[in-house]
Amino acid sequence: MLYILLSVLAGVSIVISRVINSNLSKKIGLFQGTFFNYLTGLSFSTIILVISNYGSNTNAIFSGNIPFQAYLGGFLGVLFVAFSSYITPKMSAFYLTLFTFVGQLLGGIIIDYFSLNILSTGKFVGGILVLIGLAYNLFVDKRSEIDGNVSTSSVE
Repeated sequence: MLYILLSVLAGVSIVISRVINSNLSKKIGLFQGTFFNYLTGLSFSTIILVISNYGSNTNAIFSGNIPFQAYLGGFLGVLFVAFSSYITPKMSAFYLTLFTFVGQLLGGIIIDYFSLNILSTGKFVGGILVLIGLAYNLFVDKRSEIDGNVSTSSVE
């Protein structure tokens, strides 16, 4: 139960982080905002590393046993923050979260297929159902706009 709660809190923090990063990017620039996002993250990570007991286990970092691709997470994280900061003001947080979720589902299915040689029918069908639900919601919102109802969750 704790892991489920922490997962939900992580999801909420991502949405809040995207809005904060987007506002910062509007004020100082997209890549400057991304830079300061990661600089702040580095600062807090360093403090936590020093305070915790994990900082004493740095032998693996300098041993050369870690493959290069293991470090690409930081690069992909920068892309995610930059893309999110750019996109967030252009669509509602609801749709941005759904589209991000669909991308994560697709990425997870592809990674499972190529790394584990597994193509789960259930996950694939679940992803299709999420896409159908998203398409339906977009259709309903567009129809509401056409009918004259004001909708704040439209995608530009």
